[in-house]
Amino acid sequence: MGDTSHAPVVVIGLGRFGSAIALELERQGTEVLAIDNVDRRVQDLSSRLSHTVTADCTDLEAMAQLGVGDFHRAVVAIGDHLEDSILVTSLLVDLEVPDIWAKATSPHHGRILERIGAHHVVFPEQDMGERVAHLVAGNMLDYLKVDADFVLAKLRPPREILDVPLGRSAIRSKHGVTVVAVKKGEKGSFTYATNETVVSRGDVILAVGHEDDVEHLTHVP
Repeated sequence: MGDTSHAPVVVIGLGRFGSAIALELERQGTEVLAIDNVDRRVQDLSSRLSHTVTADCTDLEAMAQLGVGDFHRAVVAIGDHLEDSILVTSLLVDLEVPDIWAKATSPHHGRILERIGAHHVVFPEQDMGERVAHLVAGNMLDYLKVDADFVLAKLRPPREILDVPLGRSAIRSKHGVTVVAVKKGEKGSFTYATNETVVSRGDVILAVGHEDDVEHLTHVP
């Protein structure tokens, strides 16, 4: 199969979540067909997106006429109407869209979407809530869960790794965490870390590891 990284994407549902996805995709150079059944939402984005359409997203014939079945990827960004979210996802499955992303508002909603054929289910509110909780409770500057129990975090370096090469600091063997990049001071840029990289006070590190290990590292003096 050829590269589909910049193949057009259909985004269905233009609330805050769907609008943000559609606008960012176009900013990255990906063509987007944005669809919503509320004309006001479509009009608000018509000057910022190449292709916007007001249509009944739950109507199979309408979706087929818009060529939705020809898209390789689709995003179901409907979150406020559970029934519509499920129905639209089901229609995309019927249209044999190969890569369907769907927003879920609860674990139960997510399980239904998976069972009817969504290839990827995302929980934006839950994910953001977890991220903010980690930022509020710990010493992280930013936090991203990349798998069920694996995270990438931006944080201040603990004192024990300062002013020695990372290879000698033994941070990985002691804490199970790997430093992958370092930013020298607030105004610097991140560069890849090596065993010879020396971290100083005032620097910022990007660390990856299991969630509990990274969380523990934030409390190391």
